[in-house]
Amino acid sequence: MTEIVLTEEQRMIREVVESFVRKEIEPIASQIDEEEKFPEDIFRKMGEFGLLGVLLPKEHGGADAGAVAATVVIEVISKVQASVGLSFGAHAVLCANNLSENCNQRQKDKYLPGLASGKSIGAMALTEPEAGSDAMGIKTHAVKKGNEYVLNGTKTFITNGPVADVFLVYAKSLTAKDQKIPLSAFIVEKGCPGFSVGKKITKMGMRASPTSELIFEDCRVPAENLIGEEGKALNMIWRGLNVERITLSGICLGILHSCLDTAVRYSQERRQFGKPIAEFQMIQQMIADMSTRMSAAHLMVYYSAQEADKGRRVNREAAEAKLFASEAATQAALDTIQILGGYGYTREFPVERWMRDAKLMEIGAGTSQIMRYIIAKEILKQ
Repeated sequence: MTEIVLTEEQRMIREVVESFVRKEIEPIASQIDEEEKFPEDIFRKMGEFGLLGVLLPKEHGGADAGAVAATVVIEVISKVQASVGLSFGAHAVLCANNLSENCNQRQKDKYLPGLASGKSIGAMALTEPEAGSDAMGIKTHAVKKGNEYVLNGTKTFITNGPVADVFLVYAKSLTAKDQKIPLSAFIVEKGCPGFSVGKKITKMGMRASPTSELIFEDCRVPAENLIGEEGKALNMIWRGLNVERITLSGICLGILHSCLDTAVRYSQERRQFGKPIAEFQMIQQMIADMSTRMSAAHLMVYYSAQEADKGRRVNREAAEAKLFASEAATQAALDTIQILGGYGYTREFPVERWMRDAKLMEIGAGTSQIMRYIIAKEILKQ
C-alpha cells in the first residue's frame, strides 16, 4: 500500500500506540462492545502514556505533535476497537484541542493539564434534537446575569457525555445583540449547578463509546468560563471542524486495515470446490477494490492532515477525505462479511462490529450529504 512518509516522532508515536493497544485494548475489544462498557481505566492509562495530549502544548503536559500524529493514534486504536478511537477523538480533538486553540491562558492552565494526563475526560456539546447538520439552529441559550451565565437547553448524541468531567458547550447568547448568529462557547464542569446528564443513548455501533443527552436547567456557569468573546464562537466552530473531520477519519482507516487483513487471510484459508476461495475472480475483485480504496483513503486523509499541520485551509480536502474514507470503510466491512459468508454474519468474527462501527462515520462529524455539499461549494467558488 502506498503510504505517507511519517517523521521519526510520528513513527515513535505509532509504535507506542501499537504496543499499548496490543496489551490493553485488544484482549477486551469484543467484550466491551458486548457489554457496552466504556473502558475508563484504560482511557486514563492513555493519559499516563502521553496519548491524550497528543495535540496539546508541551507546557500543559501535551506532545504538541499535530493532526498527523493524532490521526495515527486514532487509526491504530481503531484497527482493534473503533469505539475507543471515537471516545479518544471526542476527548483529544473535539474538546481538548478546541480549548487549546481558543482559551485564554488562565483557562488553559486550569483545564489542559488534567485533560492531557487523563485525570479529566473531555467532551464537546454542539448537537441538539433540532440542530445537527444545521449547527446554526442551536436553541440552547445563555443569558448573562452578573458574574455568571445561565444556560438552558438540551444537547443530544454527545460522545463521552456520561463519563466526561469537562464539557465544551455551545449556546446562543441572548445578550449578544450585535451578532447575526450570536453563538458563544463555555466550559462547563461536571457537577455545575443546573447541569445534568440525561438518558444514555443505546446505539447500533460504537457501543463502548458512551453517548448521552445533556440537560441545562438554569445552569449557572461562571462568566470566566466564557471562551473568547460573547457571541463570536461561530468561527471557532468552523476552525475546529476540519481537524475533527481529518483526525476522526483515522477511525475509517483502522477499520479498512482490519477488513482487508481479515478478507485476505480468510479467503486464502477457506476452500470451496477444491481450492481456496482467494482464487475465485469475484473474491479477487472485492479484495482489489478494498485495497485500492484503502490506499486512496490513506493518502487523502494524511495529505489533509499534513496540510492542516502547515496551517493551510483544507475545507475541501478534509471533506473529501472524510467522505471517501467513511464510505470506503462501510463498503469494506460489507464486502468482508460477504467473503466470510455465514461466518461473517455471526458474532464469532468482529467483522459485524466493524460494519456497525463504520456506518457512524458516514453520519457523525458531518454526514456524507453535508460533505458533498461542502466539496461542491468549494469547487464552484473557484
